[in-house]
Amino acid sequence: MNPINILFIGDIIGKPGLDMVQTWLPSLKKKYKSDFIVANGENVSDGKGCTDKEGKILFDLGINVITGGNHTWDKHQSQDYLKHEERYIRPQNYPKGTFGRGYAIVETEKGKIAVINLQGRAFMATIDCPFRSADWVLEKIKHETKYVVVDFHAEATAEKLALANYLDGRVSAFIGTHTHIQTSDERLFPRGMGYISDVGMTGPYDSVIGMKTDAAINRFIYQTPQKYVTAENDVHLCGVYFKIDIETARTLEVERILLPEFTRQI
Repeated sequence: MNPINILFIGDIIGKPGLDMVQTWLPSLKKKYKSDFIVANGENVSDGKGCTDKEGKILFDLGINVITGGNHTWDKHQSQDYLKHEERYIRPQNYPKGTFGRGYAIVETEKGKIAVINLQGRAFMATIDCPFRSADWVLEKIKHETKYVVVDFHAEATAEKLALANYLDGRVSAFIGTHTHIQTSDERLFPRGMGYISDVGMTGPYDSVIGMKTDAAINRFIYQTPQKYVTAENDVHLCGVYFKIDIETARTLEVERILLPEFTRQI
């Protein structure tokens, strides 16, 4: 039978990143014959969360689920959007009572696909345990679908690899987000899970992780708060493609995406 083709678009940074998705996603959908698309949108609204304005654009482009992270809460309009849009999710392991949903299940032509959003705790807020939160969701959804995609929004690669090994054999694909730097370690785990430590960002690379450089530099020099402004130049799209076996829910192929390629000068 035909496989399930899944695309994941890395952290979208403001209007430059959103424009890049609008430019490249139609051709990516065609190239990979995508059945399901996930995008991390925690920075899509001027670097602060995702509102209904950006959400509509992304959903109209064919994205099925928008995931979040620690910046989901930076703009109150983004918080309002969480309350009524079930396809926009935030990390599951925020404390009980936090509004929003930590996972979504979407019906496709090839069956239901689940997306779980989790957040790390190393060098980040000490929220609930992502390992136990993943266990809870997987137990809850086990009778609905065997196709599961995880967005783990975390700082430390050690924590990402620990959770990846913990979930191998129980989820189809594991994507690290948050650092905005694409890693080159995409691979298949022993029990069939597709993996990448960080998918990277979709946004301006003439920047410090998407923001104009002056404010970022001054923050480190003076150790004082600075107003971050989204950068604009040298915009790229980062993503990852997974080919999933429809019978076993195991990943058959994983491919890292970077468009356009960086220019290397000597």
